[in-house]
Amino acid sequence: MRYRYFPGCTLKGQAKSMEDTTLAAAKAMGIELEELSEWQCCGAVYPLYEDELISLLSPVRTLAAAEGEPLVSLCAACHHVLKRAQELMQRNEDARKKVTDHLEVEYAGEGRVLHFLEVLRDDLGFDKLKEMVKKPLEGKKVAAYYGCLLLRPSKVMQFDDPENPTIMEDMIRALGAEVVKSPYRTECCGAYLSVTEEGVAADTVQRILDSARRAGAEILVTACPLCRYNLENCADNEGKTPIKVYYFSEILAEAMGLPSESAQDRGTKEEVPQG
Repeated sequence: MRYRYFPGCTLKGQAKSMEDTTLAAAKAMGIELEELSEWQCCGAVYPLYEDELISLLSPVRTLAAAEGEPLVSLCAACHHVLKRAQELMQRNEDARKKVTDHLEVEYAGEGRVLHFLEVLRDDLGFDKLKEMVKKPLEGKKVAAYYGCLLLRPSKVMQFDDPENPTIMEDMIRALGAEVVKSPYRTECCGAYLSVTEEGVAADTVQRILDSARRAGAEILVTACPLCRYNLENCADNEGKTPIKVYYFSEILAEAMGLPSESAQDRGTKEEVPQG
């Protein structure tokens, strides 16, 4: 299986462990991720208004660079922006013409835009993944934390059920770990409010972590660098049972018998990821 691959900025820096572990696991599974030769930041945030077309230049340039081949991303924020930009190009002819004329490219919304989790579920299959596991994660109690960007708006993202997603839980189960469900797994972590309204983000993250603890989780897995930053940096966990936060790809690599950097060994990040 071969895909074009868009890494995004954060995966080359603060979230490098997500890229490293994904690429290693993909290679072990026979999945080829060919990085786009020339890429730039996706913009990190999808514009609030559709007439902010200048914000769409970068993601549309990326989509066009895939040349109609399936395009895979890892970062939830990057995937969100790329998927929504593609949908707008398919739906809004006027916006498409303005953007593509400015970029001097031809793009009408063609090609599959996939998150790597969708590759595992829809193209590889979790049953096949289970067969490839070298070191089952037996005895580990793992909860998925989706956040909001992968799931919403659901009609555009078409990633999973926005209220009751299962894709990460199915992956966790295939890796041999015990799945723990937390009621706050699809709630926003506070996003960039961790910069502008730190108290609001702290309260939000505290609810997420405390809920996961009550459910019995020892580990949280996510696909979003900003979510991970907030989960590791915004809550007051003094005197509470620690919960480790991993990227989904880190537990995937571990189960495949590949090197995987732990959250504890890596430590926390001081800068907020930009997407």
